[in-house]
Amino acid sequence: MATNFLTQIFGSRNDRLLKQYRKTVTRINALEPEFEKLSDDALRAKTQEFKDRIAKGESLDDLLPEAFATVREGSKRVMKMRHFDVQLLGGMALHNGKISEMRTGEGKTLTATLPPMY
Repeated sequence: MATNFLTQIFGSRNDRLLKQYRKTVTRINALEPEFEKLSDDALRAKTQEFKDRIAKGESLDDLLPEAFATVREGSKRVMKMRHFDVQLLGGMALHNGKISEMRTGEGKTLTATLPPMY
């Protein structure tokens, strides 16, 4: 009973994770106009930039918004497919070692392209 009451106030563990992930999705979406302006070569160079930053000690979680924005922009240019917010959420779940359950047609294959970026 007390657990149910606390869940109603604070939300379930899943609700809290999704709330955190949605904040990151907002950051990724804010980067989209900036990444649209990059040339193909500049977008390609982001991969090496990320590798260098990781080598200097920056965490994967710190790079996640930029890395996902890079994959999204690359996908738009090459495959003419844009990752939607629900796919970004799924990619973050996969990045964190969690299972991402998606329905038919929600873009599981496109979602799976996000975590391997780095």
